[in-house]
Amino acid sequence: MTDEIIVYSTVWCPDCKRAKKFFNDHRIQYQNIDIEKDAEAMAYVEKVNNGMRVIPTIVFPDGNILTEPSNVELAKQLGIKTTADQKSYDVIVIGAGPSGLTAALYSSREGQDVLVIEKSSVGGQIGLTQMLENYPGFDEGISGDELAERLGNQAKKFGVEILQAQAVEKIHQEGMYWLVDTADGSTYTTKAVLLATGARYRRLNIPGEEQLTGINVHYCATCDGAFYKGKKVLVIGGGNSGFEEGLFLTRFADQVDIVEFLPKVKASQFLQDKVESMKNMNVTVNHAVKALKGKNQLEGIVVVDRETGEEKEWDYDGVFVFIGLMPNSDFVKDLVEVNDYGFIATDKTLMTNKPGIFASGDVRAESTKQAAAAAGEGATVALMIRQYLEENYS
Repeated sequence: MTDEIIVYSTVWCPDCKRAKKFFNDHRIQYQNIDIEKDAEAMAYVEKVNNGMRVIPTIVFPDGNILTEPSNVELAKQLGIKTTADQKSYDVIVIGAGPSGLTAALYSSREGQDVLVIEKSSVGGQIGLTQMLENYPGFDEGISGDELAERLGNQAKKFGVEILQAQAVEKIHQEGMYWLVDTADGSTYTTKAVLLATGARYRRLNIPGEEQLTGINVHYCATCDGAFYKGKKVLVIGGGNSGFEEGLFLTRFADQVDIVEFLPKVKASQFLQDKVESMKNMNVTVNHAVKALKGKNQLEGIVVVDRETGEEKEWDYDGVFVFIGLMPNSDFVKDLVEVNDYGFIATDKTLMTNKPGIFASGDVRAESTKQAAAAAGEGATVALMIRQYLEENYS
């Protein structure tokens, strides 16, 4: 028996990366052991797998051992609800971030049956944010994890049903109803759908990034910062996210540097002043990261000075990328109208070009990409959905 989850893995194993990402997404603590660096761990994996080196091998506090588990098996082991109680709802919200949860609780308070489907964990992207210092009502700030938990509890208090670790694969129409198909083969019927799927961090799309992702290239400081205790890391991106996550990384790394592609950073003056006051942080502007060297470990970062054209190679233990957002709209881009960047277009009622399908929060075109604004849009769209239901289903 163990008091914590232990993941036996290697750096090159894709299933290991997926399992660890699942735990990170759901903010579940675990200990990772690389069996290629630990002979005892290697022997243990072979012992429990009848002589085979099967990874990941995951040991849970209750003594249960899963080998190469799917996300569905992980969710079941952890008691995460992935299947709804009913087949039909008044409103189905896709996405459990501030916008989706706010809309859900407002709609549920109106007496509507509401289902929220979230592919990851409650809170969405804010759950992975270390600290929100500009969210109204929290004068000393609030951690993203706590805000996510509070929003989820508040929605459940008003009767909202929430599924986690469940992806929506398709939305299609049948007469006056919308059908929502999930990855486990379930189909749920509804009168109105809210797309509140948020956005994800944009990738660099440079040589070496894909091979090193999850090894020494990361997109979440809260998830992976602890792996760099006493080390040197580079943050790519000079916006608010890059500066905020960089400041958080100083809790672990001895040196945290920031590089920005443009001649000037875009972070707020408050964050710039904070970074400038840190002795173990430096900011470099007007430099482009062109490639990441290494196969199973980061061996070098190729950058180009955009002013002089000089190519350089920097040495860091890890890289964290924060260069903007991409909308989580791929599964509906052929269903509803999106702009050139994939963000969902809506009218003034926050309804898309398909009657009964609405969008709010970061995934919506022209939204401000702020947590407080996303929550505000959630309240607004709930009222718009109520009006739509009254006009079409009363």
